Amino acid sequence: MYAVETEQEQDGRWIAEVPELQGVLAYGQTREEAVRRAQALSLRVLAERLEHGEDIPQAQAVFSIVA
Repeated sequence: MYAVETEQEQDGRWIAEVPELQGVLAYGQTREEAVRRAQALSLRVLAERLEHGEDIPQAQAVFSIVA
């Protein structure tokens, strides 16, 4: 499971980051919006890594491969 860290900026916007996935950083007007955007970006990053054959150990807990 990937942790989403949030923090409110001085200008009132929220920032959400997934530290385990380099470059996954998103802003939102609300905390919930920032988290949703970071989650969506995380899924895109993970999908791209899977498509390129990169190992994603945490993804093994997401899928159950049935024969």
